[in-house]
Amino acid sequence: MQLLYSYIMQKAGGVMNKIRASIKEFTHALLQINRTEAARILNRCYKSENDFCQLEQIIRESLDHIGTGWEKGIFSLAQVYMSGVICEQLVDSYLPQAAVGPKTAPKIAIGVLEDYHSLGKRIVSSVLRAAGYELLDFGSGLSPEKIVTKTIEHQVDLLLISTLMLPSALKVAEVKQKLQHAGEKIKIIVGGAPFRLDPQLGQRVGADAAGSTAFDAVSLIEKVYKT
Repeated sequence: MQLLYSYIMQKAGGVMNKIRASIKEFTHALLQINRTEAARILNRCYKSENDFCQLEQIIRESLDHIGTGWEKGIFSLAQVYMSGVICEQLVDSYLPQAAVGPKTAPKIAIGVLEDYHSLGKRIVSSVLRAAGYELLDFGSGLSPEKIVTKTIEHQVDLLLISTLMLPSALKVAEVKQKLQHAGEKIKIIVGGAPFRLDPQLGQRVGADAAGSTAFDAVSLIEKVYKT
């Protein structure tokens, strides 16, 4: 039994080391604005594991590292922007396709608050559609006023908000406040780097739930919509 346990732990450690190495490689390619190398790394990882969740982890952690580096003054805004553009260009061919019939409830909308990177939104949308959910896409670069107006106009039950930077994440509190002032009891689920780095942030800005990965969205919707 001890030998089996040691073998399993050794295999798990090997996988984690492999993922960490891929994240380091992928981050370097993004910082060099090298789309060809970034594509090669993703393709190699996907062919090896055939696992979209692992690709999501590599992309997510690489972009988190670059975003944190920008906040500390290590990387430029151009590197942050181009890294997101490259990832958006590459990810489409790996996104899961719809596998089940559509679910009519709840009425869901998704949008990016203030930021213009739509990668996280696109991945979440694809995962939810693969799970059978239909959802409205409000787009990117939305002000709190705009996202509230669209949410009320379309009579949404659940609002999914994606953010890239902390200042944008903090604006979720403003969205929540405006919805409450309008007499709306719409549930809000948030996601993005700021909420992964600070697990308590979602609660502080008034969200009903916060996800760490795109695949969290399905279980969070089922949980929040029932409550």
